[in-house]
Amino acid sequence: MASRKESATASTAVMAIPAGTLDSPVNQIQIEGLVVLKIIKHYQEEGQGSEVVQGVLLGLVVEDRLEITNCFPFPQHTEDDADFDEVQYQMEMMRSLRHVNIDHLHVGWYQSTYYGSFVSRALLDSQFSYQHAIEESVVLIYDPIKTAQGSLSLKAYRLTPKLMEICKEKDFTPEALKKANIGFEHMVEEVPIIIKNSHLINVLMWDLEDKSTVADKHELLNLSRSNHLEKSLQLLMDRVDDMSQDIVKYNTYSRNVSKQQQQKHQYVQRRTQENTQRQSRGEPSLPEEDMSKMFKPPQAPPRMDTLLIAGQINNYCQNVKEFTSQNLGKLFMAEALQGHN
Repeated sequence: MASRKESATASTAVMAIPAGTLDSPVNQIQIEGLVVLKIIKHYQEEGQGSEVVQGVLLGLVVEDRLEITNCFPFPQHTEDDADFDEVQYQMEMMRSLRHVNIDHLHVGWYQSTYYGSFVSRALLDSQFSYQHAIEESVVLIYDPIKTAQGSLSLKAYRLTPKLMEICKEKDFTPEALKKANIGFEHMVEEVPIIIKNSHLINVLMWDLEDKSTVADKHELLNLSRSNHLEKSLQLLMDRVDDMSQDIVKYNTYSRNVSKQQQQKHQYVQRRTQENTQRQSRGEPSLPEEDMSKMFKPPQAPPRMDTLLIAGQINNYCQNVKEFTSQNLGKLFMAEALQGHN
């Protein structure tokens, strides 16, 4: 479902704004609090477990700041709804917003994630289509699992210029990636987010905070969070297994290339010796042969998938690091309180 929606969003991106609209990259994102609430509500209504929800981000660009002022979700539908056109739906939504004088420029998209599992080829292809058509576009990643633990997890990402060049050339061979000097840490860049609310909303939030119960505030000190850590480690081990399989494939490819080079070198030596003998007997040399046809090079495994796996492993490690550091702080605090009592 996710890949199907992402292809539709990419098509809309191409239709929305031509490429080359910015002279400078986006250095900061200002997002309205209402947009954040819409994203959270979208997942609560339609997201279940690992189900991914997605939507469109609308706004405008002010100098090097991207202001996200509105959004709307992609509708959920089954395979039976064959007549439903997602691209047409998005265009109609933006047209309706324009009629009521609401920001309607397409500036990116958002997606929920399950325990931080969002680094994938589908997301890469979709974001590349966005940035190629709309230079300032971003993807917002919302993590409902982290948010449910007491801290909002909403991050914005863009593809780096190096990765954009690689995707434009569509050359993901080991040689091309090595020449571009690109690793998993150079694939995406995080853009800082500032959540902005009106003065009335700020007053309302202060009022709600004063009315909140003490028990809810103490919920953040709960030490029973082992399920989250266990699931994160399980997902991490699965991706490490995938990485191990990719490494085995690449090692096999390297051995095949080395073996073929040896066979090619031996063949050239044999022909050279045979031509020398023929010349000594006064016979003509053997005709030249196309070595590329005789020794076809083995097909290199795609390395982009390996980079994506490495990036996802790095993301899992960061999540585990954040989780354990928070829990260690709670444990030290609980130990100090027990000692004081």
